[in-house]
Amino acid sequence: MAMRCESCGKGVMYGHNVSHAKNRTRKIFKPNLHQTRVIVDGTSKRMRLCVKCIRSLKRKTEKVPEPQAVAAVL
Repeated sequence: MAMRCESCGKGVMYGHNVSHAKNRTRKIFKPNLHQTRVIVDGTSKRMRLCVKCIRSLKRKTEKVPEPQAVAAVL
């Protein structure tokens, strides 16, 4: 399995560790992937998603509380 988010395509990135003396060594930045169950077209599917995508999915599916009725004072 590749280290890639199945939703946004975020994958491994490369860079450098830079010391105080400006020495540069190679560094690999890996995405924070988790295996989760997602309902797609009415069927449950197991996907590897980054945490940012999981959080955005939770926000989209979160139930918004209905506004409470305000009594008018006459």
